[in-house]
Amino acid sequence: MEQETRQKIEETVKDILSKADMEEMTEFKVRVTASERLGIDLSDFSHRKFIRELVESFLLSTVEENVDGKQPNTKPVEEEAKEAIKVKKEIEGDGGRIICKLADKTNVVVHDFRGKSYVSIREFYVKNGKELPSARGVSLVSETWSTLKNSFPAIDEAITKMQSKLRWESIFSLKLSDM
Repeated sequence: MEQETRQKIEETVKDILSKADMEEMTEFKVRVTASERLGIDLSDFSHRKFIRELVESFLLSTVEENVDGKQPNTKPVEEEAKEAIKVKKEIEGDGGRIICKLADKTNVVVHDFRGKSYVSIREFYVKNGKELPSARGVSLVSETWSTLKNSFPAIDEAITKMQSKLRWESIFSLKLSDM
């Protein structure tokens, strides 16, 4: 990726994040919005990784600004109370922090169990107003998660090949049935 392109992407992503509702914004939405603004396909692995780094950097700088007291707290008390309840529910879910929602009931959670960090991708259900993890899902120790994460390009490639193969087979079977 060229330096000029990287700089344009960085400026665009920072602009998007600075104007976004951080409760609703996701990395995917940032990437799609930046892609639309710049007219560049940002779906390949290197662009996704770069945008992820920019989002993480932005979030860390936002947290640091809030801790240092540089950014005044302008939220109304009611809004802060709602946010505290939401965070409490997220943390109480299974002792971890909900990182993202993959689907309606599927969450990615990072939590600690017996002194080890885990990344859990599992379905949740609501009981007594709390989101609780179900048995459906997987929990990976951080080392296994790192191995999986490093394998994403190979997994993406395998999925693409499989989809291509399935499309080819469906086209071929349609042609045979037409005979």
